[in-house]
Amino acid sequence: MSAIITDQIRILNAKNFRNGIVNTSNAYYTFVGLTNASDFNTKWEEAPPSPRDNFNQENDYWDTMIAMKRITSSDIMHVVPKRTWASGSKYDMYRHDYSVDNLAAVSSSTNLYSSFFYVMNKDFRVYICLQNGTSPDNPTGKPSLDEPTFTDLEPRVAGSSGDGYIWKYLYTLSPSDIIKFDSTEFLPVPNDWETSSDNALVRDNAVNGSIKIVTVTNKGLNVGAANLQYRNVPIRGDGSGAECTITIDENSQVLSVEVSNQGSGYTYGTIDLVAGSVPTGTIRPTFDIIISPQGGHGKNIYRELGASNLLLYARIENDIQNPDFITGNKIARVGIVENPTEYNSNTILDKPKASAVGALKLVGAGYSTAEFAVNSFVSQTIATGTTAFGRIINYDQTTGVLKFWQDRYLVGFNTSDGSANITPRYGYDLTEFTSAPDTGGSLTIVPDNGNNSTLSIDSTFTGASSVINNRTYYYGLNFVDGVALPEVQKQSGSIIYVDNRPSILRSSNQKEDIKIILQF
Repeated sequence: MSAIITDQIRILNAKNFRNGIVNTSNAYYTFVGLTNASDFNTKWEEAPPSPRDNFNQENDYWDTMIAMKRITSSDIMHVVPKRTWASGSKYDMYRHDYSVDNLAAVSSSTNLYSSFFYVMNKDFRVYICLQNGTSPDNPTGKPSLDEPTFTDLEPRVAGSSGDGYIWKYLYTLSPSDIIKFDSTEFLPVPNDWETSSDNALVRDNAVNGSIKIVTVTNKGLNVGAANLQYRNVPIRGDGSGAECTITIDENSQVLSVEVSNQGSGYTYGTIDLVAGSVPTGTIRPTFDIIISPQGGHGKNIYRELGASNLLLYARIENDIQNPDFITGNKIARVGIVENPTEYNSNTILDKPKASAVGALKLVGAGYSTAEFAVNSFVSQTIATGTTAFGRIINYDQTTGVLKFWQDRYLVGFNTSDGSANITPRYGYDLTEFTSAPDTGGSLTIVPDNGNNSTLSIDSTFTGASSVINNRTYYYGLNFVDGVALPEVQKQSGSIIYVDNRPSILRSSNQKEDIKIILQF
């Protein structure tokens, strides 16, 4: 049995995914993580390994997650492969019938969406190429010489070079969309095309089943009188009203065909030469009738352009009042998680940003000069024979806040291949840090190197900020008795996208723009 999944289901999936983000009952977040990538793979920076798609690896993504930022309806946009107009380049023309048996003339594509039939100009205006100079003498078209710049509703030529190109204007990208969603490889397509007033003129000008272009495939011979035009020649088919003007050259062959009335309702068409009083000649000319997309050009640009890709945008910046994203360490992984929940809760997370790590508020002699090596280990004796261990993310000497994570590699499950260690260095239980240790325990926090062992958890501190030297410092986490828990529940929701990247060192004065392309 032969079957295909059409491009339309891919476009539908993209639309449905965006609708899921727009729906406020859902919560999608971009996350960053993995500060110690080289510990997992010594060649990570040169060749980050491909993420693995299994439940075990998903748990690891959670273990090494640092922070996340919510994706809103304004952070997602349909995109298509970028085609930038360039003088002297050839472009495919829009056709409704590209296939393995009818390749695009320029790109040799087997379908419309992979062909080069649209462009963006220097002013971020997007056009469809309806005619590229195709004729019997130029069966693959001509180079484009005139950049389209107009915003007329009806198709037309772009200049005076006579390159044979006819362009259809679709839309102009807004400055905000350019900043957030333009990329080197993809071109944004406006959201809410079907309803937005910004697109109403182009959308409402579309005519379903209209015919804009007819190409000549065979000029014929002895067709009518030389240097004569035949007007109002009807185009027959399942639609109505379409007419064209046929121009005959000095050799009594068809020079060109121009659509004079686009008609409507066509899915196929044929020029009726006899009804138009055009002599068919000794060799009858032949034509290709190009049918507009469903609804007409500009009615549904997701379908017309093949918008089966989405771009998700997130800006990671250092928020003084909510510093969930760490500085002074690296990140090597980005991803997307759907519907995570609040810590120790089944309630879907509803925060603009959230920390996925814990933290300790430290006090003691020398806390303002203490140094903790990032990605090294820190421990606390909880009780006799029981120790909590964590991996250091960063330490703030001003506030005494130490951020850390705990993962399986700290305890019995601490080998790179995922197998159990018979004699784990840190025992078999992953114990949490506490401000209320049992008998034999202590509030003292001990780095792996043994230094700064005079520092301890400040069990008297509760809150999310402190005033130090008349300045308020915000922590991004809520401390209770010196211990802050993550804001998001690990292993909640579904991780739906993961990208391993060469590590990026985050500093206090930088921002990162994350642009994730989802291809359906």
